[in-house]
Amino acid sequence: MDFVPPFLVPELRGASCLPTPSASPVEMESIESGSTKSPTENSKLLDPAEWTILDVFNYFKKAGFEDQAMAFQEQEIDGKSLLLMKRSDVLTGLAIKLGPALKIYEYHVKALQMRHLKSSSS
Repeated sequence: MDFVPPFLVPELRGASCLPTPSASPVEMESIESGSTKSPTENSKLLDPAEWTILDVFNYFKKAGFEDQAMAFQEQEIDGKSLLLMKRSDVLTGLAIKLGPALKIYEYHVKALQMRHLKSSSS
C-alpha cells in the first residue's frame, strides 16, 4: 500500500490508529498501574506540566510506543518539556521513525498541550 499523507485523506484526520480506550490516557495509566488513587486524586497525573521524565516515559510506553518512549527518556523530556515541544522537535529531534513520530505528535503531544491550555485557562 502506498503512503497517503494524512492531509490528503480528510476522513482520517484526527482519527487515531491506536485503540481508543473508553477511559482517558490518565485514567488508563491509573488502571494499568494498579493505582488505588483515582486520576482526580492525583493532580500530578492530571497536569502534564508536573510529569517527571519517568511519567512521560510511562505515558508513551502505555500508549503503545515502548521503543519511542526510550527516546523521550534518553532526551530527558519531562512534562514541561513535552508541553513545549513543536512538531519538528518530535519528528527530527528524537531520532525516531517518522510514522510513530507523526502519531505521537498528532494524537498525544498536541492533545496534551491542548488539554493543558484548556485547564490552565479555566
